[in-house]
Amino acid sequence: MTKPFDFDQVIDRRGSYCTQWDFVADRFGVPDLLPFTISDMDFAVAPAIRAALQQRIDHGVFGYSRWQHSDFLSAICYWMQTRFNATLDENTLVYAPSVIAMVAQMVYRWTEPGDEVVIHTPAYDAFYTLLTSSQRHILPQPLQRDTHGWRCDMQALEHQLARPGCKVMLLCSPHNPTGKVWTRDELTQMAALCERYQVRVISDEIHMDMVMNQVVHVPWSEVARADWALFTSASKSFNIPALTGAWGIIPHREDRHAFLRQMKANGLSSPAVLAVAAHIAAYRDGAPWLDALRAYLQANMHFIAQRLNAAFPALDWQPPQATYLAWLDLNPLGVDETALQQQLIRQQKVAMMPGSTYGDASRGFLRLNAGCPRSKLEDGVHRLIAALHALGV
Repeated sequence: MTKPFDFDQVIDRRGSYCTQWDFVADRFGVPDLLPFTISDMDFAVAPAIRAALQQRIDHGVFGYSRWQHSDFLSAICYWMQTRFNATLDENTLVYAPSVIAMVAQMVYRWTEPGDEVVIHTPAYDAFYTLLTSSQRHILPQPLQRDTHGWRCDMQALEHQLARPGCKVMLLCSPHNPTGKVWTRDELTQMAALCERYQVRVISDEIHMDMVMNQVVHVPWSEVARADWALFTSASKSFNIPALTGAWGIIPHREDRHAFLRQMKANGLSSPAVLAVAAHIAAYRDGAPWLDALRAYLQANMHFIAQRLNAAFPALDWQPPQATYLAWLDLNPLGVDETALQQQLIRQQKVAMMPGSTYGDASRGFLRLNAGCPRSKLEDGVHRLIAALHALGV
């Protein structure tokens, strides 16, 4: 019987101007490594998206375009209603080339150089880059791990939010790199605290569709109070980041209009028409493909757990609640991160993200991108185990 979607198919991405494969030397200093790095996947996009793109290409004309039309806006509202039971007001939606560009714009609007921004750590490395390069001070709120997974110390968070210089909480939901899915109760507590201390919230929800094991993602829009913005995209879940394109919700009229004015001033008022077409197809017709993909990725995560825990029982690694990024704590093995990276790169010819990329406190962790065919994953995990054995583990 033919599989409806074949995620085992290996597609050679080399020579396609691919960041993960063709430009791995930019980060790791060595070319031609087997990469498990930047968070895109090695899968072909959903057939529904490819068909929509082909239809648009066959039209043959690619002039200036718009996103403010019912086909695009209603597709977003349909997706949020059917996947998250969230009802959106089309008038509150905004568009930009990427989520991080949207986050940056709201950081610039809601803070001044010298202001403080809370982030949960470990954190997506682009958050560090954005905040430090714009002279905003980072208030790290370390996530803690117990037998139930990762959690936030709400009392410690309150101390951070109560600081006079704290103006924004930059939330990553679901959280990258830990894969934590925030519960409704946690989000409600954070919303109340932010309201109490007049701290605005920017919620990056680009991984919202990649939730596993029947865990429920709750959009910030469902718990929000006071001033907030939510930004997301189909780019991660449907593997279309190279098309660009992201959307968001800014409920406050003045903030929303200022955001759109700034996008236009930056020359970004006309979207990439293929990105708009891809989003519409993904949100209208892509659900079956996404559900099959999530099942495949969940099996990939269980494979990592089975293989690593069999080789190193001290790890007792458990798959994350969300994302296709395995956040591996190798500290129980007593391995030096620098030495491990040298083994991986020089001897095993494989690239995996060192934990220190996401904050100094995460040395000894490793982020492994499992968004790939099983055959590639098996090869990568085999090389990781070989590198650890070479270090005497």
